[in-house]
Amino acid sequence: QVQLVESGGGLVQPGGSLRLSCAASGFAFSNYLMSWYRQAPGKERELVAVIGARGSTNYAVAVKGRFTISRDNAKNTVNLQMNSLKPEDTAVYYCNAQFTSTRYWGQGTQVTVSS
Repeated sequence: QVQLVESGGGLVQPGGSLRLSCAASGFAFSNYLMSWYRQAPGKERELVAVIGARGSTNYAVAVKGRFTISRDNAKNTVNLQMNSLKPEDTAVYYCNAQFTSTRYWGQGTQVTVSS
């Protein structure tokens, strides 16, 4: 059974940091492109960061320089370190796994940036 379980969300003040984690099981994690997406209220889901099977990374312009995506293929986890958080980063953050046409999604974790 495929599972992607996100954790680490919460409420943080502007300028603060959070670390999101996604624990994967039920598929060949090391072969998959892993990504974090987010969806704010009333907005479409958008790509935040992606990490390839070999560790190459790419980021949305809005988060570049503030967020860092990483993966541990031995533990089947992908993380998103978020620094210098802004109110506009408030959203539900989703973990995604993709290999060719196969995609899996987690249930999401809420991140709220507010004073």
